[in-house]
Amino acid sequence: MTNPLGVHALVWTGGWTPEEAELAISSTAKAGYDLIEIPALDPSRIDVADTKARLDAHGLQAGLSLGLTLDTDINSEDPAKVERGRATLMAALDVTRGVGAGYLGGVLFGALAKYPGPTTEQARRNSAAVIKELAQEAAKDNITVGLEFVNRYESNLLNTVQQTLDFLDLIDESNAVVHADVYHMNIEENGFRKPFLLCGDRLGYVHIGESNRGYLGQGTIDFDEVFGALADMDYTGPITFESFSSAVVDPQLSNTLAVWRNLWSDGMDLATHARSFMADGLEQARATRGSRG
Repeated sequence: MTNPLGVHALVWTGGWTPEEAELAISSTAKAGYDLIEIPALDPSRIDVADTKARLDAHGLQAGLSLGLTLDTDINSEDPAKVERGRATLMAALDVTRGVGAGYLGGVLFGALAKYPGPTTEQARRNSAAVIKELAQEAAKDNITVGLEFVNRYESNLLNTVQQTLDFLDLIDESNAVVHADVYHMNIEENGFRKPFLLCGDRLGYVHIGESNRGYLGQGTIDFDEVFGALADMDYTGPITFESFSSAVVDPQLSNTLAVWRNLWSDGMDLATHARSFMADGLEQARATRGSRG
């Protein structure tokens, strides 16, 4: 049993010109990954035909991800913001479909930002209605929609597995899944094993990242618990490495995520280390499970 292993494009480049896309896609393939996660905060920045051709040439799968802004926030009572957010998500879905990707995930349900207060029931309903429509449109092309719950400083709507499962119940679409990120789980959950197992078959995508966003194994994440839980639940979906450093800057996302420090400068060294770390961790977890019978 193996999982598709992916890497976030911001390990390689902060933009998506044809030259930057070639760098990111070719480097991902060279590092031995199966999948590249392409940020689509502004879907209009992505040349769909060019990106698809480069993915095909290098034999890579792709997923797209984004977080909305406060101006395009569907987790809002403002109809204009909700409509702008809906338009952004549908544009991102068009790009996902166009490049031949099967996954669109991230903070799709609201702004990736620190809110001044809690959400409201009306805002939550507005978000759910848009995500339901998005999932229904995505299902026409067998595209999975993943909701990435994040820490309290980056959303006031979904911060935990349980909140995400409750939200998925509200959406009630089979292609809408939990997108779990261990960086955020490390802040908001009481450990990793129980939250992962709670997801069950609704877990559809996993982000692996260290507590300080740097090299895996050099922070405080309990990866034995993470990989052990994924092995025990027979998770076979994508597992994507995500890391950020001031060495690679996206004008929008780097500031939003407060990427102020240079945690690494060699993306290839970082990426090859991460791939080995994840593959070895998964293999050991499965071997341990097998020895327990």
